[in-house]
Amino acid sequence: MATELTAPPGVRVDAPAIQRRTVRLLFVTQIISGIGVTIGISVGALLARSIAGTAVSGLTQAASVVGGALLAVPVTRVMTAYGRRPGLVLGYLAGAVGGLFVVLAAVRGWVPLLFAGMLLFGGSTTANLQARYTAVDLADPARRARQLGLIVWATTVGSVAAPNFAAAADATTRRAGLPEYAGPFGFSAAAFVLAAVLLFVLLRPDPLLTARRFAAPTGAPDAAVARTPQAGAPVGADAQLPVGADAELPVGADAELPVGADAEAGGPGPARRAGLLDGLRAVRSRPDARLGVTAVAIGHVAMVAVMTMTPVRIGESHAEADVLRLVGLVLSLHIAGMYALSPVIGWLTDRTGRRPVILGAVMVLLAACAVAGTAGHHTPRLAVGLALLGLGWSGTMVAGSTLLSESVPVDLRPAAQGLSDLIMGLAGASAGAASGFVVQFAGYPVLTALAAVAVVPLLALALRPVPAGAAGAR
Repeated sequence: MATELTAPPGVRVDAPAIQRRTVRLLFVTQIISGIGVTIGISVGALLARSIAGTAVSGLTQAASVVGGALLAVPVTRVMTAYGRRPGLVLGYLAGAVGGLFVVLAAVRGWVPLLFAGMLLFGGSTTANLQARYTAVDLADPARRARQLGLIVWATTVGSVAAPNFAAAADATTRRAGLPEYAGPFGFSAAAFVLAAVLLFVLLRPDPLLTARRFAAPTGAPDAAVARTPQAGAPVGADAQLPVGADAELPVGADAELPVGADAEAGGPGPARRAGLLDGLRAVRSRPDARLGVTAVAIGHVAMVAVMTMTPVRIGESHAEADVLRLVGLVLSLHIAGMYALSPVIGWLTDRTGRRPVILGAVMVLLAACAVAGTAGHHTPRLAVGLALLGLGWSGTMVAGSTLLSESVPVDLRPAAQGLSDLIMGLAGASAGAASGFVVQFAGYPVLTALAAVAVVPLLALALRPVPAGAAGAR
């Protein structure tokens, strides 16, 4: 549970300035890392096919997803103990090492090294996901979802630009002697290193440590909120917190707030090392936190299951020469649905509340499954279904992540968020793996029907009455 820590004498914290700088930095690094992630994903299956054959190529994406989910565990522990900055840096550096392993695997033809590289490559996805939570540590409660949605949207910029970078990177590195499809992973590694360096140098003071340093007593879920500036009060994104007389707390690149066991003495120290079990206990004891985790996971399950097999569905009714063009068009609309409107969804989440947006997202997901499942081989209708699927996913991701973040104490927040990403990743990987068997034995319409069935429990959970006085019940 969060505990009150007395601010050093003569300190003034400009929380809005810290928050603005944090969001700007995260926006830039999300674009850079989004390019790196999408470059690798766009050629990963092709590289695996060239090394190990078609039968193995489909497993590379699953390896990256599973790796991202598993790496959420160490990244979460680092964030809990030392703050957002070292955790994000760890995730991106793991992705960079993974990219270099993949390049070496392509040069040597080593399949085990290829899969080890793809597992580590998933660390970049872990860092990307955790960045959205970093954006709300010091956010004004009235703008939390908008700022989280903005960081989700920034990934779109990199994802849209990445395919062009992939082709150029491959052409450049092939002239240098690297095998086909290997070079883009080298460029991905460089992008992750750049993102890690920017965060390591510029993400100061650390937003999580700052929020924790001025957390409210007794573990109030929303500890980083203060409307009235007063000595020793918690700090929020809309408040300048004067503490002591006239001194100012430096908020530049070299500033840090002392946090942890040694904070009272003025020295930096790690916080209590809350792990995923602590996060699980925090989530289980709070209805809003349970709803947030469930919304993120179920939205991801429905999206991954249907999206994964849509290219196969298109390939059933179109000539091979047209398949890639149509798949690219349909998936582009799907990705636009996932990311393009996330700032708007964030605004709606702040204006109307978290639960109403989750309920709306459930309705959109059900509609998406109905449209895609009954589209037959009518590609325009299938494209509409996939766009709706992405939009529903965006609603569950933005509203669910915001609800989770504000429903747990600040010192347990990284553990609960890491648990959510772990559940989301493993659930999505399972849905993707099972979807092929469902389509093979029962067909695509049955897959969409099962995805709709999976969404129904979320509807029931979101409609449950909110206990009186529950934190974050909006």
